[in-house]
Amino acid sequence: MEEIAGFKYLYTPLLLWAGIQTFKVIWDLVTTKQFNFKRIMGAGGMPSSHSAVVTSVAALIGKYEGITTPLFALSVVFAFVVMYDAAGIRRAAGKQAKLLNKIVNTPGLTNLQVQEKLVEVLGHTPTQVLVGALIGIAAGLVM
Repeated sequence: MEEIAGFKYLYTPLLLWAGIQTFKVIWDLVTTKQFNFKRIMGAGGMPSSHSAVVTSVAALIGKYEGITTPLFALSVVFAFVVMYDAAGIRRAAGKQAKLLNKIVNTPGLTNLQVQEKLVEVLGHTPTQVLVGALIGIAAGLVM
């Protein structure tokens, strides 16, 4: 039974990720009236599943291993790096993709032949990251 309990570090974040991504698909269906299966694997949107996953792991480690352990410190630093990437770098890349798509599709501005449109929803707003982090912390503490 103790072996199964140890899997909480794996099944909690994975179930949380699946739940949040499923929520995004359903929310998209309700708001747009169109089923978009790409949302299940896609990045971006409310809440941030990346933030939820990494903070749930950190919360689990803090709860069961202790907040003074090197493993907890490592998980917190990792969570901050992931959340910074989601709200900073990937969000900026999404804005650039949106601008590039607009430039390429402007008649007479360029002769570029583009096979596919760049993905514009890559990152998260700070609010999406915060909500995801709070969900992750709550899930980690409840387990």
